[in-house]
Order: sequence, then C-alpha cells, then structure tokens
Amino acid sequence: MAYIMVDVESDGPIPGDYSMISFGAVLVNESLNTSFYGQLKPVSEQYIPEALAVSGFTREETLQFDEPQKVMQDFAAWLKENCKDRPVFISDNNGFDWMFICWYFHHFTGANPFGHSSQNLGSLYKGLVKDTFQNFKHLRKTKHTHHPVDDATGNAEALLTLKKEYGLKIKW
Repeated sequence: MAYIMVDVESDGPIPGDYSMISFGAVLVNESLNTSFYGQLKPVSEQYIPEALAVSGFTREETLQFDEPQKVMQDFAAWLKENCKDRPVFISDNNGFDWMFICWYFHHFTGANPFGHSSQNLGSLYKGLVKDTFQNFKHLRKTKHTHHPVDDATGNAEALLTLKKEYGLKIKW
C-alpha cells in the first residue's frame, strides 16, 4: 500500500457550495521527494473571504487556475504512476481534506482512486501515545505555511517519526 499524505486549501467549509482552491499530496516514503500540487478554478460563485485568505490567493487569482476536471484527472494519473496498488489517503484533518478530494474525484472523474475510506494522522498519534489530548504537530520538520505541499510534507515527516520512534508499521 502507498500512503499519500494530503492537504487541502479551500474558500469555504464544504465542497460544491464552496471550492477547493489548491491541494498537495506527498508519497510517504523515506525520501518524501514525490509530490503533486494542484490549483483549481472555483466551482461556485460563493466564497468566504477569510477562508480564501488562508490560502494566500485572491479570488481573481483563483479564477485563473486550472479547470478542476483536468487537475483531478492529472492527480488520478499521478496516483496510478506512483502507487503499485490502491493508495491510502491520510491527512492531518481527514474530515475536511477527505470530503473535498472525494467530492472532486467523484464529481469530475466519476471515481475516487482512494476508495471509500481515509485515515487521520492526529488520531493515529493519539492511539500510539495512548492519550487523546496529545497532538502530533511538534513532530513536523517542515514549517506549516498553508502551502499544501509544505503542510503535507510536514505531516508526512511526522508519520515517518511515528514509524521510527514508536515502531509504527508502514508498508510501502
């Protein structure tokens, strides 16, 4: 299985009514040198300025981004090229990131290469340390910048630390 760490930036809280602006994905392995970055044109006229501001882009800039169908087709091709079998979706906040990626895949390509499930890095860490009040974010090496590849890379670094320091078994 190939673990793919994903991070999403959006201009609102839910897909369809609002838009995924950009996302990053990193193939989790020792080198963390294989990534995907997509910038997507909005699918809705609605947006929340404060939510969009997190991404660092203006509405005018996002209107020049790539068509979502192309980006999702490119991402599906990237997954197929970089994963020998079914990829495993994992993120810091899979409740948020997953709903956007899943919706966009189904809406624009008709299928989600990740299947019907996702994993949450924070929950995994809490289980390993046996404390639901603990947070993994101190394990990141790459600064959290809200550029989705940076953020996915930092989270992948944390996952690799869990593998090394806590004996987490990850097959790749």
